[in-house]
Amino acid sequence: MHTILIHILNEEAVVGEIDELPSPTDQLLIVSNVRYRDGRDVSYVLPETNVVIYPWYRVHCIEIMPGEEKEEIVTFVRE
Repeated sequence: MHTILIHILNEEAVVGEIDELPSPTDQLLIVSNVRYRDGRDVSYVLPETNVVIYPWYRVHCIEIMPGEEKEEIVTFVRE
């Protein structure tokens, strides 16, 4: 499961989860648990909605958020 930030044309960016990264041939982006970055419900989605399908022509770009398992801690050690 990947957490992504979706930049939608003429809308505020939303956060959601996808099962796998989209391929270049996909025409739709299927996202679950859609919310604004601050955790608020998205105004144009009903509260009981679990999955939202966005057509690619409405999506400007997506950002893949770092997962907890992929975050790397860089430390400096002085000897």
